[in-house]
Amino acid sequence: MIDLSHAMVLAAGLGLRMRPLTETTAKPLLLLQGRSLLDRALDRLEEAGVTDAVVNAHWQAGKVAAAVATRQAPRITLQREEVLLETGGGVTRALPLLGPGPFAVVNGDSVWLNGPSPALSRLAAAFDPERMDGLLLLVRSAQVEGEVGRGDFLLDPIGQLRRPKERELAPYIFAGVQILSPALFQDAPEGPFSLNRLYDRAIAAGRLFALVHDGVWFHLSTPPDLQRAEAAMQAGLIRAPF
Repeated sequence: MIDLSHAMVLAAGLGLRMRPLTETTAKPLLLLQGRSLLDRALDRLEEAGVTDAVVNAHWQAGKVAAAVATRQAPRITLQREEVLLETGGGVTRALPLLGPGPFAVVNGDSVWLNGPSPALSRLAAAFDPERMDGLLLLVRSAQVEGEVGRGDFLLDPIGQLRRPKERELAPYIFAGVQILSPALFQDAPEGPFSLNRLYDRAIAAGRLFALVHDGVWFHLSTPPDLQRAEAAMQAGLIRAPF
């Protein structure tokens, strides 16, 4: 069990697939059941005991800044990115603010409902810095409404990850919730790059692991996805994960 006191929320993306809703606002500021996706992510971090969070911003950064300024907890540092640094570059830049130990990274548009145990608590309890550089939360592709392509990962019996081979379907997709070690970022490149580069290096070293979410997760890529999530939550039609 690690002490999960620091986290980052990735809120700098352009949200192109969510247009026209994101033409004048950042995707994490879109509302679901009257609360922004960003606030929902920060709520989960607060519930998990996170005291300090970094939120990055690029598209509509002023609106993101105004939104986080209204929160009392966690304590938030806004990281404005004049040049979009992508996921890997954004977290690398924020490392000095994320403490010396493992920290959570959550996509600003990730919305999940906890199962029997809170997802972030499950990740914190399972994270072993001696064996892991990263621990990702996955969702079964079959449980997801919307386009998920060929899936993201396959999982072995001890929780290690690998990528699908050519023409292979992967049964899991990444939920945008994870705990990462600073060790993952050793010799990370400068400037914009995807976290996938570091994932692949950790997979090769046998140090990237995952848990499967035991609650509900919403795939929010396009406006119809958001409409489906709104309708499901309003009607209480939330599918069980099993």
